This record gives sequence, structure tokens and C-alpha cells, in this order.
Amino acid sequence: MRRIHVGNAFSAFGLGFTVPYLYVYVAQVRGLGAVTAGLVLAVFAVAALIVLPFAGRAIVRRGPLPVLLAALVTAALGALSLGIAATAATVLLSAAALGAGQAVMQPALATMIVDCSSSDTRSRAFATQFFLQNLGLGVGGLIGGHLVDTTSAASFTVLFAIEAAVFLLLVVVLATVRMPHAPRMEDAPGRSGHGGWKQLLGNRAMVQLSVLGFVLFFACYGQFESGLSAYGVEAAGISTSALGTALAANTAVIVVAQFVVLRFVERRRRSRVIAAVGLIWAVAWVMAGYAGLGHGSREMATAAFVSTYALFGLGEAMLSPTVAPLVADLAPTGLAGQYNSAFALVKQLALAVGPAVGGPMGASLHAPYVVTFLLFSLGITFLGMRLGRQLTAVQDQPWPAKSRVVAQGGAAASGHARARA
Repeated sequence: MRRIHVGNAFSAFGLGFTVPYLYVYVAQVRGLGAVTAGLVLAVFAVAALIVLPFAGRAIVRRGPLPVLLAALVTAALGALSLGIAATAATVLLSAAALGAGQAVMQPALATMIVDCSSSDTRSRAFATQFFLQNLGLGVGGLIGGHLVDTTSAASFTVLFAIEAAVFLLLVVVLATVRMPHAPRMEDAPGRSGHGGWKQLLGNRAMVQLSVLGFVLFFACYGQFESGLSAYGVEAAGISTSALGTALAANTAVIVVAQFVVLRFVERRRRSRVIAAVGLIWAVAWVMAGYAGLGHGSREMATAAFVSTYALFGLGEAMLSPTVAPLVADLAPTGLAGQYNSAFALVKQLALAVGPAVGGPMGASLHAPYVVTFLLFSLGITFLGMRLGRQLTAVQDQPWPAKSRVVAQGGAAASGHARARA
């Protein structure tokens, strides 16, 4: 598990190391223009949408470790070629390889966590994963920002070469992991990949969780660097430095509060936790509305906008030990990889649609933008409560349910012992 968490941290480090600077690299440093730079960012999303359905089936059939190693090698080759690419075609092909590799890493690592944890430790394992991912993204972005020089293509070549080296180092580290045996698709005669997808779509709780996941990622993560930032600059008059402070506040809340929040969350019903996140995010959008529409001072608007990002971070810290373990608990034996990949696919769809919808609205339709996503947040609360009606007691609240089972089993055993005496 420690090696898996190292993999999570360094894969996030690689992502934060280069992705924030892709637009500048393609458009300005390589001189390929804004259209090509925009296509590169779109290629990341398209590549993920193409490979994730196949990744889920491969994880189920072959196990998560071989799939993860193949994804790391693919991402390393994509990063290395992106650093030396000089034409639009080579840049787009390199971005496709990098995006596909990084997309497959997520469900592969998540399935490895499922295989190496129990229901009792899974929430803490996923909370640790989320903590290390945000730490890796923040540190990667910070270091990458100090290495790049927009007047020198060579500095970006070095940047992408370091990212490739990190991925190859992870291949060496994770190749030494000895995974416990977990059931695979070939262990169950007569089960096919098509049957696995049919079984997933027939799981009402998983379908509802996928719809809820789309709304979660669309209304929060899909707005961070597009609609919400555009709204802050255009409506609230937030400076770029204040925007950076808001993003830092989001990461800081996650890093500082993650394990404090975990102790509160892991003993409560998961559906209620998700519903509470919707209410917290609704308050965040009210704060955003005050920042852009409240006509207060610049300082008050900035404070409200930073608070918006901080509240989003609190909600994210509550979701990390809740949603991913729930996906694992809903998956039948041997299909955790397919369920993780399906949920990652939903996430990628939301992250592709979110900026496309939120960006133009945040820049020009200020009041409708805030009201729309305030309603989406309240919708999260509604969907969370509705999901709770589809979950079993153990799925919705695993820790107390297991405690009750153990207590009842102990009481029964004591009764039998007294009867025998």
C-alpha cells in the first residue's frame, strides 16, 4: 500500500509538473497558435474517453498492475515526445499518448487500493490517496513553474523529460509490488466483458452513483479553472494573484483538513455525507455570488471568492473517503476495475462538458451562472439522499454495520458457550 501511495503521489506530481504550462508551450513557445493549443487540451479529454472503457476490461482480465505499468510507459513516451515535438501533428499525437496513459493510471491505482485494503481500511486508504494527489499536484506545479522559461524551448524539453523520468521511475518501484490474489474475470466462467457492462448498467445504485458523480464533477471540478475563474476575473474583479491565492486555499484546506474530516466522515452514512457536501457547495456558490454581485469592497469580494474555493476544498475532503470506497463496495467480486474505470469515464465526461458550459457563462452571464450552479449543488443533496435508498446498510454505513455484526456474533457465541456449559 505504501508503494501504491508513492505511485499516486508521483503520478499527480507529473500531472501538475507540466499540464498547467501546456497551453503556453504549444501556443507561444512552439508558435503553433491558440487553436492548436486548445486542441491539445481537448485531445487529453478525448484520449481518456476512448481508452477508459477498454482499460476497465483489461484491469478485470489481467489485473491492475500490468495495466498500470503499460499506462506509465505510454505516458512516459508521450511526455518525452511532447518535449521535442515541433509540429501540430506530433504535438497532438504526443498529447494523446500522455493523456491516455494518465487517464488509465487513475482506475488502475484505485483498483490496486481496493485489492490491498479491507472495508475497514478502505476509506482511510482513499483519503490518503486524495491527500497525496493534491500534495503532488501542488508541489509539481510549484517546481515546474520555476523551471520553465517561455523564451526557451529547451527548458520545456527538460520539463517533459523529467516528467517522463518520473513515470519510468514509478515503473521500477511498482514492478516490485506483489499484489494479493483478487478474483479476475477469467476466474468466473461464462462471464464476458459485455456481460460485465450489462451487469454494471443493471446495478441501479451504481447507475445513480454515476449520475451523482457526473453532477459532482461538473458542478465543482469542471468549474475550477474555467467558469469560476472567468467569473472571478470578469464579475468580481479578482486579480490573477488573488485567483492563485484562492487555488492555494483550496489545496491547503484539503491538505490540512483531510484526516480531521476523515474521523468525522467514516462513521456516518455515506449518502448523508454526500448530501452535506451539496449544502456546503451551495454556500460556496452564495459566497461566489456575493463576491461578484454583492457590490462590496474589493477586499470583501476577494475574501468571499477565496472562501468559495476553501469551501469547495472542504467538500472534496469529505468526498474522497466516501465516493471511491462506495464504488468499490458496489462492485461485484472481480469487477472492481470495470466499476472504477466506468466512474473515471463519468468523471472525464463531466470535466470535458463542465468547462465548455461554465466558461462562457462565467465570463458573461454572471447571475445565471451562479444561480445555475447553486441549483446543481442543491441537486447533489437531493441525489445523495435518493442514493441512500438504494444502498444496503453496510454499503451506506460500513463501520457501524460491521461493529453491530461483530457485537451480535460475539453475543451469540457467548450464549452458545453458556448453553454448552
